[in-house]
Amino acid sequence: MRALAAACLAVAVMVLPVRADEIARLMQALRFEETVGIMRAEGLRYGGDVGKEMLGDAERARWGRVVDKVYDDEAMLAKVSARFSEAMAGVDVATLLAFFEGPGAEIVALELAARRALLDDAAEAAAEAVYARMAAEGAPLVDQVSEIIADSDLTERNVAAALNSNLSFYRGLADGGGLDLGEDEMLAEIWAQEDEMRQQTGDWLHAYLVMAYEPLGAETLADYADLWRSAEGRDLNRALFTAYDAMYEDLSYRLGLAVALQMRGEDL
Repeated sequence: MRALAAACLAVAVMVLPVRADEIARLMQALRFEETVGIMRAEGLRYGGDVGKEMLGDAERARWGRVVDKVYDDEAMLAKVSARFSEAMAGVDVATLLAFFEGPGAEIVALELAARRALLDDAAEAAAEAVYARMAAEGAPLVDQVSEIIADSDLTERNVAAALNSNLSFYRGLADGGGLDLGEDEMLAEIWAQEDEMRQQTGDWLHAYLVMAYEPLGAETLADYADLWRSAEGRDLNRALFTAYDAMYEDLSYRLGLAVALQMRGEDL
């Protein structure tokens, strides 16, 4: 019995590093580090807007440094990587690696390029105009993008993530003494945003993905859609939202707390 247990332990010791290496390869293929860098840039812009809206001139003088501290890309990447690895436990990643280390590499590159471009307000407005024109013309790409969004429940998942992040922001603001609302009142404020947020999220997703996928052939995009419909694709979709949602909720809480502390003349 002891010999069998020792043998099983030896197998486990050999298998676990291989498994970790596969997850690391998948994160590299999905370009987690670059994705987090773009999210940091988005966060710095959003944090700046929050400061303009909620803080006075004196408080904003040091706000940029505070926001930079909140959106620490190394900490963001570490949190996302850890949660993603946990969420992917037990998932066979062979099919995912074959795709994203192969034909999917171009798609990931296009998604990141489009998201980076949308950091510019003018580029975002142009993407929305292109999407509106293509939708009016009945372009096949629009239907394919709509199908991908629906299959992976992207609108609802993103809305839920945004609402949870906003609630975390309110909680941070309240914990720092900058908001005098109870949990029920905060929830009421959050739910009041739902319909508008769903419309904005759906519009943004369509414009973003049409912009990203326009260079792709219809067959390549169909293969991509098939991947997300597969069991492995659904597991990946779930794991990505689990990892990034946790990061966003943490960042939102810290940002809310930072705003409250700045109101009191303190730093995070």
